[in-house]
Amino acid sequence: MPLLIVKFEGSVLQKIPTNAGSITIGRGPDNSIAIDNLAVSSHHAKIKSEQGQLVIEDLDSLNGTFVNSQRVKRSALKHGDVVMIGKHSIYVDASSRGESPVEVNRSPAAVTATSSVEETFILDTEKRRKLMQEMAAAGERSQITPSRVRVATLVRVTGPIEKAEYPLTGKLTVIGNSKMATIRLCGWFKPKMAAQINRRDDGYYLGRGDRIPTINGHPIEAPTLLSDGDLIGVCGVQLRFTIKE
Repeated sequence: MPLLIVKFEGSVLQKIPTNAGSITIGRGPDNSIAIDNLAVSSHHAKIKSEQGQLVIEDLDSLNGTFVNSQRVKRSALKHGDVVMIGKHSIYVDASSRGESPVEVNRSPAAVTATSSVEETFILDTEKRRKLMQEMAAAGERSQITPSRVRVATLVRVTGPIEKAEYPLTGKLTVIGNSKMATIRLCGWFKPKMAAQINRRDDGYYLGRGDRIPTINGHPIEAPTLLSDGDLIGVCGVQLRFTIKE
């Protein structure tokens, strides 16, 4: 069976073989992959083998489970797929069969549960359930992938930030200098939360934090719906909002 490689900010935390039954992922310490991050639900997702096929299933998590930047409820996994849960990525490596489990650079924080925050789940809307039923009736891979949602990405244009691209995998994306920020601004005097992006049912909204961001050069005063190709400016950084196919 394939190997699961858990990474955070480019560092390998764990390597887990998938021949040990169901693999659970979440913030609780009882999970096979324990992730101490407030964006991760206590029991977020699980991966298991079904008739020789590796399958991931989201466990009604708050911020969702993503495969190759697409939100999924249940999806088959293959070699090269990347699962995003919170800020952690899990790579599917089918070329390393039979390896024993390995842990590399794993910090104590990765296995400590954050029990002070109660779990809140978002239920599927009636529209989402109806769509899933229609897909099932059409036979469009419904037994493996009944639900996929397009996910937006912020692409760096100019400015000092850590990465070239940031998939917007959570309901809240924070731009700032805080350790919890999704997009970390570099510099001593950058605000902890310069701006924020909220994902709603009808799209992604850019809102102000300690600074007033701009969209295509125009300052915003209230949360504003983003469109594909919009240029976001905040604290000397420019980001292109894109929705990939």
